Order: sequence, then structure tokens, then C-alpha cells
Amino acid sequence: MKNMKLLARTVVSTAIAAGLMACGTAADEKEAVEESSVYESDESDEEENEQDEGETSENTLNENEGPREESDDLKQEVDVQEDSNDEEETSEKSEAVVTFLNVDQGDATLIEGEDTTILIDAGRHDRDDVLPALQARDVTSLDVLIGTHPHADHIGQFESVLRELDVDEVWMSGDDHSTQTYEHALAAIDVYAERYEEPRAGDRYEIDPFDIEVFNPEQLTGDLHEGSVSFKVSHGDVDVVFTGDAEEETELDMIHRGHDLQADIFQLGHHGSSTSNIPQFLDEVAPEVAVYSAGADNQYGHPHDEVINSLQERSIETYGTDIHGDVEVTSNGASFEVSTSQSGNVFHVHDPQETSQATDSNYEDAKPSEQGCININEAGAQKLEDIIHIGEARAQSIKEHRPFQSVSGLDRIDGIGAGRLEEIQAEGTACVQ
Repeated sequence: MKNMKLLARTVVSTAIAAGLMACGTAADEKEAVEESSVYESDESDEEENEQDEGETSENTLNENEGPREESDDLKQEVDVQEDSNDEEETSEKSEAVVTFLNVDQGDATLIEGEDTTILIDAGRHDRDDVLPALQARDVTSLDVLIGTHPHADHIGQFESVLRELDVDEVWMSGDDHSTQTYEHALAAIDVYAERYEEPRAGDRYEIDPFDIEVFNPEQLTGDLHEGSVSFKVSHGDVDVVFTGDAEEETELDMIHRGHDLQADIFQLGHHGSSTSNIPQFLDEVAPEVAVYSAGADNQYGHPHDEVINSLQERSIETYGTDIHGDVEVTSNGASFEVSTSQSGNVFHVHDPQETSQATDSNYEDAKPSEQGCININEAGAQKLEDIIHIGEARAQSIKEHRPFQSVSGLDRIDGIGAGRLEEIQAEGTACVQ
């Protein structure tokens, strides 16, 4: 196993001062399978502007400047201006790659530095695609495995990843869950991981060549989405923000706590759901690029039109795993390039009526995904317990109340109210066939 790069863990009260300017235009690639765009992260201060009067004004991005024209090879640039110390430090950064893996209606993001590998979430419990994707990239060990929260579409393949790879440290929110997926993940952590950590807002980690600043949770409330581990990963001047399935209230909390949320790349919360990614939060992060992870033609209508509209209004270039396949960001610490395994564009990819039906708490179930789900009219009690909020007693009650016309009918089960029903529907594990 490689040596652990976890050098320090300190709680800080000051935020990183970074002036990042969102700029970029959408690239429509029709002829090639792989798309690529180049960006350069901008950090400047007044002192350097005075010292470098001789430099051409072309190196400064005006706040009111419109988007640059695309070049023939679909590459876009945002000019850089850094102080001399930062420039020297950045020049020493080795290349890093962030890959948003195409794992259908789930999440899994691989971060690779020269000698450091981090995996954020591990896909769905009813698929087997994360480990093969890692092995195809010659990943044999992980310095950190992060589960943003314990839902089955985020920690679904923890067990196989922990069993097959050398994992030095696991981070989770600390929220408990009642599913077998969660119990199996905990058991695997106990057996295979060397260390376990529950990060909290304000914590900062240095895992060379990355810096990680944690925004959430400050404390646990029992709501799994509210407890999502949210953080910024920085590689030199290139920043990426992850928020798991954190929703509106949690996004507002992160803003009000005064965290420096600004970043170049933002993984949209909750697969691009309108329950997350509120306009105020997008304005605080002010990314040049947004990436969401969702399954093609998923039953929830992710990403929601409201979110796509907000991104388009802000000229934020958007990539989705359902459209673009694997989305890869390559950073040298000063600039980054985005490439995809498939071409395409994210527009209004879902019918608004379909979206509202799939996200309202009283919606009727859409067609189950091809990868399968748990049919609440036929599954045994043990299988039913893989559904969020379903334990032994509720599994037995489900069997007694069959048949169900839709998953919405689970509100007849004692202890399943509107809030829990919405989470069951959002998880996507339960279905009626």
C-alpha cells in the first residue's frame, strides 16, 4: 500500500482568498466522440498589477467582458494573472485528473494526483460498474474513500471497492441508516479500511497535491441529505466543489457560515435536482463548469429544467454523465481542460410535466430503470430492507399491505410520512411492477 499523504488536519476560521471569474461558452461537438475545452484559473491582486504595468492588458479578464469566441478545435481559455509567489508554487504542481464516472443514476468521482488517489462516492447498490472503471484506470489503492452520505446510490459499491482495493482512510458523515447496503458498507470499513474519519465544517486537510476544505456538516440532524459531506478540493488554483445530495436549506447554511465556496468546477448537488442548486448557491460558487451525474432517461427527470435554466442564464458550461459519459477534468494547478467520452449538449433534456411528476412527493412511479429495482409487491422482507427507511418491521408491514399501485402507496405504512416517502422515491430503489 502506498504511504498515506494525510499530512495535517486543522480547523481554520479563515477562508481562502481566491478571485475566480466564471467565463466560458458551451461547445457543441458533433463530429468527434471526445470533447475538450481548456480553461485557465485567474487569481490576481492589486499589488501585482502595479508591479507588472508593462504586461499587456490581454492578460486581465474584465468583469464585464463577454465570452470569447470558440477556436476551431473547440478549446476555450480564461486568462490568468497570479502573484509571483503563487505562480512559482503553481508551476511546481504535477498534473491531476478528476473523472466524473458514468455510473447511471448514482455518483462516483475519481481524483488522481501523481501519488494520491481519492474516490468520492461509489455508485449504486444494484450495479457493478465502479470497480471495473477503477481497474481500467490501473487504480489499485485509494488514499481516501469518501461517502458523502449513506444512500444506496452513493455508497452502493463500497463493499467491493474496499474488498478489492487497498484503502487507507474512509470518510463518512456519521449519519446512520437502516439499509443492508449501509450495514455491508460499515462491515467492510471495519475489516478493510485502516482509518475512519467524520469530517466537519471548517476542517481542512492537506493530501498532497490536494487541499480539502470541508463546508458541511456542521452537526448532524438525522436528515441524510442535510448531513452530506460537502467540501472543496483544490489543486493549486483549480478548485472543485462537491456537495453530495445537500439541498436548499443546507446550501443556505453553507453560505451563511461564510465559507469560501467559489470554485472553477461544481458537481451539481443531488444529480442536478431542483431541490438543490439554488440560484444563491450557484452565485456563491460561481463556477465556469458544472457537472451532474445522472442516468439517461431516469425516472426523476434529473437534471431538472429549473437548474439547467439557472446554469444557462449564468453562462455556466454544463456536462452530464447521461449525455457525455465519463467527464474528465485535467488540471496542472493553474488551468484545466475538460474532455468527455461522448459528444452532446445539455439543454431541456426532460419534459417539464414529466419532471414535476417524477419529483413531487405524490407522483406515480415512472418506468423502472433497466438496471432493476426492488418490486415492493414481490420482494421478500430481507430484500425490502435494502430500501431507505425500511427496517424489519416496516418490511413485514409492506408484505401485509400488498398490493401497491405505486410507491406512493407506502404512505400507508406506519412511520412513513411525506418526508420519508419523498426520500424513498428519490433513492430510486423501490418500484412497482
